Amino acid sequence: MKYLIKRAAVLCASVMMLGSSGVATAASQWHMPTPYGDANLPTKIAYQFAEEIKSKTAGELDIVVHSGASLIKHPEIPRAVKTGQVQLGEVFIGIMGNTHPVFKHDNIPFLATSFDSAEKLWKAAKPEVEKQLNKEGMMLLYTVAWPAQSLYTKAPVNSLADLEGSKMRAYSPSTSRLADLMNTSPTTVQVPEIPQAFSTGIIDAMITSPSTGVNGQAWDYLSHYTDIRAWIPKNIVVVNKRAFKRLNKDTQAVILAAAANAEAKGWVGVREKAKEDTKTLADNGIVVTEPSAELMSELNKIGAIMIDEWQAEAPEIETILANFKQ
Repeated sequence: MKYLIKRAAVLCASVMMLGSSGVATAASQWHMPTPYGDANLPTKIAYQFAEEIKSKTAGELDIVVHSGASLIKHPEIPRAVKTGQVQLGEVFIGIMGNTHPVFKHDNIPFLATSFDSAEKLWKAAKPEVEKQLNKEGMMLLYTVAWPAQSLYTKAPVNSLADLEGSKMRAYSPSTSRLADLMNTSPTTVQVPEIPQAFSTGIIDAMITSPSTGVNGQAWDYLSHYTDIRAWIPKNIVVVNKRAFKRLNKDTQAVILAAAANAEAKGWVGVREKAKEDTKTLADNGIVVTEPSAELMSELNKIGAIMIDEWQAEAPEIETILANFKQ
């Protein structure tokens, strides 16, 4: 009997210690994996977001940013946040398209191709995105847009016939479908692997932002950039809902204010970054051109197909498109 009483006391003490340890961890240091390197605008904003929170909580909450997928691989970040492996993280929203079609909204080509229309699309999609994140145990904090996605190749492209049979980089369900419709072979390649993938012939072409091209020194392995401005994707920063709720109200308010500041910086900064990085591509010898009328006509037809396919995937998409068109 004495043994059982002693054993119960030990177990009780252990539970209390683990509980207090969890509270201390939540109140002192959080970990935030991000998929992109320090030179990218979303990562720079992530550091500023973390610094603002640390400053305004007088160091009581220290968010450690782990950039460049150094802590967790990009496709695994949403699950890591959902399960509480980390408290928050940043992810390219299109990667979550297999989870629910609302996450595909900014990967649908030629739906929103200017920053103004991309902001309008985000306002239309945000309520549905938040609902789905909530179901998965996560809460949206903020988003940062990328410059418009355009076409990188090793030779000029005047029509889709110039790309037929080539290997196109894919990084989400939508980009894989786009590659299929372009009569190219979708090949999954994450950002850090792009230079080697081009150099070794794993891919021949890609559609991505001027920022990705600059950060990966695209002039070392390709020669042409056709500014098709297919879509404007975003990264989102999400937090584990339970971890957030465990914080006191003042700390929650600081996080939400910092998130609002981060999103505002993103929409301003991305406009400047798009111009700057497109110029850098040209300055380093890449031929930057506007697309031909034939190429744009072909691509717009593909965009219409993908919008129709997306619309049929879930009733929430009807809501997003209706709000977007208002």
